[in-house]
Amino acid sequence: MKTLERIAAALERLAPPPAPAPDFSAEAFAWAVEPDRLIPVAKVARVDVGLLVGIDRSRDTLLANTRHFAAGLPANNALLWGARGMGKSSLVKAIHAQVRSEGHDLKIVELSREDLPSVGRLLDHLRAAPHRFILFCDDLSFSGDDQHYKALKAVLDGGIAGRPENVVLYATSNRRHLMPRDMIENERSTAITPGEAVEEKVSLSDRFGLWLGFHPCTQDEYLAMIAGYCAAYGVRVEAERLRAEAVEWQATRGSRSGRVAWQFFCDLAAREGVALKA
Repeated sequence: MKTLERIAAALERLAPPPAPAPDFSAEAFAWAVEPDRLIPVAKVARVDVGLLVGIDRSRDTLLANTRHFAAGLPANNALLWGARGMGKSSLVKAIHAQVRSEGHDLKIVELSREDLPSVGRLLDHLRAAPHRFILFCDDLSFSGDDQHYKALKAVLDGGIAGRPENVVLYATSNRRHLMPRDMIENERSTAITPGEAVEEKVSLSDRFGLWLGFHPCTQDEYLAMIAGYCAAYGVRVEAERLRAEAVEWQATRGSRSGRVAWQFFCDLAAREGVALKA
């Protein structure tokens, strides 16, 4: 009997403590594993939706979809794909803030790609909660031997239980089909049945109801982004100087994007002695 008691005590010490019930009082969370937990995010890093220039169609489509979801109406999972630095993740966070400002208690949960295998356990937590959630997976992509994409199907298809009615998935990726084009071509060229070689992985992106493409911005859009930041944060610079310095900045970077525009603006604000306060 004493031996059994010692074994039971040892097993109790080895077993992880039961996870406490999540506290959903915050508006944003990050999912972590080992142990499973939802970590409240006190302050979300985001910009106002009105400062996102050059992505009007994607903005309007995602905003309408999110409003439908927050109101309890049918809504689609969304894949935001395309050029880097053009505001894909910024748009998701800005849309979340906009819909909350309209009176909806909408939550957002960030899920990293590395934690996709645990998504079933996360969905169990969210399914039981009396709230609606955007499940946000940023910079999503898969390599040739990556099996994480199978876990993602639990969110997109939901398996036998179905996707939780109170959860919608928004993912961002630089790749339309979530995998490199050269890998797709390589598998097609070496497979016995080329049409089936990558169908399982490529079809994953087809499971998103919304595909929102983001493309490189024009110079006018790039300059409009910077002008918008200057107006929003009270940075006053002579127009010709602002244009010349902004064009020189993007030339040294070799690209134009929303990210490059923000980086230039941060440098400009620092030189002008303006602190960027939320």
